[in-house]
Amino acid sequence: MKFLLTLLSSALLTATQAATPNIVIIFMDDMGYADVSCFGAQGYQTPNIDKLAAEGRKFTNFHVAQPVCSASRTALLTGCYPNRVGIHGALGPSAKHGINASEMTIAEVVKQKGYATAAVGKWHLGSMPQFLPVKHGFDEYYGIPYSNDMWPYHPQAKKGAYPKLPMVLNDGIVDEEITPEDQTHLTTDYTTRGVQFIEKNKDKPFFLYLAHSMVHVPLFVSEKFKGKSGKGLFADVMLEVDWSVGQIMDTLKKHGLEDNTWVIFTSDNGPWLSYGDHAGSAGLLREGKGTCWEGGTRVTGIMKWPAKIPAGSTADTMMMTIDVLPTIAHVIEAKLPEHKIDGLNCWPIVAGDAGAKNPHDFYAYYYEQNQLQAITSGDGRWKLQLPHGYRSLPADQPKATGGIPVLYKQEKIEQPELYDLYADVSESKNLASQFPEEVAKLQKHAEAIRAELGDSLMKQPKGNGSREPGRAEK
Repeated sequence: MKFLLTLLSSALLTATQAATPNIVIIFMDDMGYADVSCFGAQGYQTPNIDKLAAEGRKFTNFHVAQPVCSASRTALLTGCYPNRVGIHGALGPSAKHGINASEMTIAEVVKQKGYATAAVGKWHLGSMPQFLPVKHGFDEYYGIPYSNDMWPYHPQAKKGAYPKLPMVLNDGIVDEEITPEDQTHLTTDYTTRGVQFIEKNKDKPFFLYLAHSMVHVPLFVSEKFKGKSGKGLFADVMLEVDWSVGQIMDTLKKHGLEDNTWVIFTSDNGPWLSYGDHAGSAGLLREGKGTCWEGGTRVTGIMKWPAKIPAGSTADTMMMTIDVLPTIAHVIEAKLPEHKIDGLNCWPIVAGDAGAKNPHDFYAYYYEQNQLQAITSGDGRWKLQLPHGYRSLPADQPKATGGIPVLYKQEKIEQPELYDLYADVSESKNLASQFPEEVAKLQKHAEAIRAELGDSLMKQPKGNGSREPGRAEK
């Protein structure tokens, strides 16, 4: 009898652990699709990230909802298109709005199941106290409230354009001014905080959101990695980020947490190409950050959870960061928000189930101030670029060096352009005239999302499903 009770107890413990995995999301800043070696990086290696992929699952068709900082982070953390919740672009230090208290973040979802939660690194969903992580489901926070270039040392900004860049602990400032020397320690400091959080909460389920400031410009690296790559500052910074991933994984292994921890590694958008040798690479993808071409939205995606995700596997099926929240909620059996979200449960894709299909009919790509710029079929094959203006680097433009960007040229799509991403991931051949039926299908989806969220390009500033961001009292 005692033996049977022991077996039953063990089985219940295993079932409980399986329903409440530890969750670690490592979110890069401006890292391009081809900036890690297992996704095609040239000239340097990222062995810890490569190991994560080898022991987990690569997602080669993984996308962000918008190709820019605040909007992208909003989508990941709320499961919503960012324009649904009133967040557009990149919020500056003077912004008086941010994530609304009525929205539900991943941290608030996992809190239903008793998780300890922490955000470390760049936040960028509003810098005023009411918008900080500790007001939105995170037990603790350490990091900077917005991008690391929004500071007085910005070489291209007008004098006085930015205030001092602070370091925040929970909801208070612990360092009023981050200096260039301080920035060299950011990756290490974030990593240390992440490791400490894991060790402190190793005996309970936890959620760590580690949002690196790198490889966003200005680039900084610690002395231990300075010059180590032999390939320039950007490669040095990537080596340090790779080291950071290794530190997190080693900590999980040290405490016997590796098998029941779900690790997600990705980026907020593609590379900021105008910065040349201080920017990463989108590989074969067209354009980069700040555009709704594949180079702006398709990012490195890697997930590992030994108990549930097949090792050494690859998923070519499309997913978007809006799907992360509902997929986590499904796995841990937590309730979704009562308000509408846009993401859907994609666990069959993550788990590598045979025949798993994306549950979406389509994905919408908004940018700028609520401009609907592109629509993709849910399976990720067909993409319709809608008429809009976008930035591009001319082919004959000399490459930027030393952290000083070159100027973009403004281009424009006059008529809808259709691309078969299965055959042409570089979006080089417009097939609109050859497949009018596919154009019509995607145009119909575009009309549906315009009614829901609006489209400023069509003089529809808001839709019937748009919600307001949080606003600070004046």
